[in-house]
Amino acid sequence: MIYGFGDHELDDQRFELRRNGRSIPVEPQVFLVLRELLRAGGRLVGKEQLADVVWGGAVSDASIASRVRAARAALGDDGERQAVIRTVHGRGFRLMQPVRAAPQGGPALAAPSLAVLPFGAIGLPRDRAILTEALAHEILRALSRLRWLVVISRGSSFRFARAGADLSAIGARLGVRYLLTGTVELSGNTLAVSPELVEAESARILWTDRLSEPLDRLAELQQTIVSALCTALELHLPLNEARLAEGRDIESLDAWASYHLGLRQMFHFTAEGNRQAAACFDRAIRLDPGFARAHAGLSFTSFQDAFLRYGPDRDRATDAARAHAERSLELDPLDPFAALTLGRSYWLTDQVEVGAGWLARATDLNPNYAQGFYGRAILAAILARPEQADEGVDRALQLSPLDPLLYGMFGTRALRLLQGEDPEGAADWADRAASAPHAHFLIGMIAMAANGLAGRDDQAGTWGRHVRALRPDASRELFFTAFPLRDDRARGRIGGELARQGFG
Repeated sequence: MIYGFGDHELDDQRFELRRNGRSIPVEPQVFLVLRELLRAGGRLVGKEQLADVVWGGAVSDASIASRVRAARAALGDDGERQAVIRTVHGRGFRLMQPVRAAPQGGPALAAPSLAVLPFGAIGLPRDRAILTEALAHEILRALSRLRWLVVISRGSSFRFARAGADLSAIGARLGVRYLLTGTVELSGNTLAVSPELVEAESARILWTDRLSEPLDRLAELQQTIVSALCTALELHLPLNEARLAEGRDIESLDAWASYHLGLRQMFHFTAEGNRQAAACFDRAIRLDPGFARAHAGLSFTSFQDAFLRYGPDRDRATDAARAHAERSLELDPLDPFAALTLGRSYWLTDQVEVGAGWLARATDLNPNYAQGFYGRAILAAILARPEQADEGVDRALQLSPLDPLLYGMFGTRALRLLQGEDPEGAADWADRAASAPHAHFLIGMIAMAANGLAGRDDQAGTWGRHVRALRPDASRELFFTAFPLRDDRARGRIGGELARQGFG
């Protein structure tokens, strides 16, 4: 999204501040301070809100003052004039210039927007009512990490009480596509929270859950809710955005809608789906060259081309995966999807240790990023780091038990057990992996090898025939190019079994 004010523009996708079209260098925290002030549109932004969004929690007043001072300097303002940013002593800061939509070549990037409404309280005594505020505080802090989502400040959304609310009217009043609401209920010593993610225009519930813990485990409950919510947003909002775009003339779609259609095709994990996804991402970039996530999407599809050999030129696809990931990270250095795709690109060139570092960066940026933890797990399995592999799979499954990459999570656990000389356990997990939706031929090869080493020759033969049907040219060389295992003993054992099954 682009915010215009005075003779300046702040481009949230390019992570760039401009004056009359010329870029002004600013530090990331200064950029985030400015963005929060612009999002508030002239309303007061408290110090606590800035601390949550920019620093992820408590920070000194001196640090906030330093970044505000730097923001003023970048805008040609100062603490005496306060023509652009005004200090409201003891409370926070306010932008003094009107904010407008700034045009950019082609259709505008209409990123989804969300407001967190007050949660209703059921059975909470007055001295416990603050729990609803604390929960909203934790949710808003976590949502600030989601780079692709515009979140309305609490100062605006908390003006609307939940009881008897017309959600469609609230959505229209706040100008958002999605609302998060719910209830907090105390029954005895158990606190239960029921969040609801709602499409504002239709008031249709996209996701709901009920989570509970004893009252003395409030911190654990808050973390569980935040994790579940962030994962639900990553999964359900893109699906709904794609649903809204389907059936419309492709030429009428903006960059964001094209991107989400691409995501839906990408997660089919087929050669044709990958081709269609790449075309959607390419269109999104033509409409908005600075769309960081569309570049990350092209990196993902290029990875699939190289990893699964969809096309004849693996080297070209590998180079494209790296180039698009680097461009995405250049445009938005704080997007975990960009870090994930860059890490995966290093996997393709057998620089697995480097790739693991970028995957760790992805989960540092978003501690609730299920696919980031899955990516860390598979690279840990390749590097023969079993504890890290197990931790990554456990966390990914906990965060996203219905993830489109579920087959990969199961397959990673199988590969880890196979290297740990537990072929029976590996075969059980590999059967689940190869039976999961979208599982590709390499997952079938893991299932075949695991069952063969476990002495389950009939099942191994079944998976072998399945692999041949999916990929007639499947071979041991293709397998170890995809999974360059560092454990030589495991590599020899698995390679021998693949050869025995006729995949030499």
